[in-house]
Parts: sequence; C-alpha cells; structure tokens
Amino acid sequence: MDLVVDLSDATKALSLPHIRYQLIRLEDTVLFHLIERAQFPLNGNIYKPGAIPIPDSSLSFSDWVLREQEALQSKIRRFQSPDEYPFFEDAMQPLILPPLEYPSVLWRNDVNVNAELKNRYINSILPSCCVKASRAERTEEAQENYGSAATADVNCLQSLSRRIHFGKFVAESKFQSNPSHFIPLIKAGDTQGIDAAITDSNVERKVLERLRLKAEMYGVDPSMDAESPTRKVHVEGVVAMYRDHVIPLTKVVEVEYLMQRLRGSEWE
Repeated sequence: MDLVVDLSDATKALSLPHIRYQLIRLEDTVLFHLIERAQFPLNGNIYKPGAIPIPDSSLSFSDWVLREQEALQSKIRRFQSPDEYPFFEDAMQPLILPPLEYPSVLWRNDVNVNAELKNRYINSILPSCCVKASRAERTEEAQENYGSAATADVNCLQSLSRRIHFGKFVAESKFQSNPSHFIPLIKAGDTQGIDAAITDSNVERKVLERLRLKAEMYGVDPSMDAESPTRKVHVEGVVAMYRDHVIPLTKVVEVEYLMQRLRGSEWE
C-alpha cells in the first residue's frame, strides 16, 4: 500500500527515469504476488456467483473478498493515493484517518480499466501462469484453499491495477515534454496517432526480456536435481501476461488519459 511516487516533488514524480524505476519495482511486486497465487489450485468456483453461498450477497466469493478488502482499505486512505484505483467504487467508506493533501500531479480524469483487468486475470492470466498439479486435486483440498486463493487474488489484482494505471504518470510526463505534438492528436480524437506516439517497441521488448529473466530466476524452487527444478509459475505465461495484457492495458490507460488531458485546460 506504500505510494510508489514521491509526491512531495512533482517534478521528480513525472521524470521518466524515476517512472521507469518505479515500473521495474512494480514488476517485482506483480511477479511475487503471482508466484504466491500460483501455489493454490485455480478453484473456478470462487469466481462463479452463487457457487459459494454468501449471506446477503450475490457476488462471487472472489469478488466478495476483494470488495470487503477495498471497503476496509478505503477507511485508511489507500484510495486517496493517485496510483490506487478500486475495483468496487460503491465499497468506498468514510476515512477514519485524517485525509492527506497531495500536490496535483495528474490531470483530472476518470480512467479506470479494472473491470477489464479482472476479466482478463480470471480467464487468461491465471490459467496461463499457474502450474497445474501433478495429480488431480481432491475436492476437499481445493475447498480448503478458497480463502487463501481469494486473498492472493486480491494482492495480484491490486498490484496489476497499480502497474497498469501508473501509465497515467507516463502519459502526463510525455505530454508535458511535448504538448505541441499531442494537442493536435487529442483535438482530432486520433487515438491511433496517440497510441503510436506513446509506443516505444524497444522499451517494450526490454521489459519482456527482463521479466522473462526474473520469472526464470524467482519462479523456481531450489532443488537437489538442478536438471529438473520445481517450477512455481509458468515463465511463458508470465511473459504473455505482460505482452498481451499489462502492456496493452497500460497503453489504453495512457491513451484514454490523454484524451481527457485538455478538459478544463488552456488548450480546450
């Protein structure tokens, strides 16, 4: 829950070297949470509304755990941070701690892709990253892991959301460095042009290479048999998660943020 940017210095918060450093830190956070989640069965029932009865709720068990966590976290200022976005806006509660006054770093916007992220996480990311058990899981074992799996899901989803929505800082930094390039694209509603302007294929390639290396290093248990190590997470699944989901959704955030960047500004 620690803020990933030093908002006491807006200039530093929007410097690209500082942003890249924070994104690398978030890569580690996402990977470690995913490795923790992968130790439990996929447990499809926790994602199906009604499969696990919950008093006074029609949510799936996973959604119920996530919503309850966000309700608690909202009371202690988590979602005051400009790099934190709830999955359940209706779960937000009054603060029990005094509010914090952050300097304005990002432009006013309502970009939130958490619904799409959660759908991709359940249907694509988890199945591709989790290592299947060598034997069929007993029903009792899967049920015993319901709470652990759902709790690990909260950590995974929130770290992924944080990483993806950090694209707003990237977008703001790029806009401030060259507003004359972005303003005509924004006014023309040229989302493809904006996407092209923010895309750096070399940076994306380096991210995937770095993530593959980390997944290979951290995703293996030490073993006496070095030729047959126990793998905790699928390396290719981790790379695909970033290539097919994290990077594309981050660019969606950047484009949508920039499309709102001129509202209420001198250029509107």
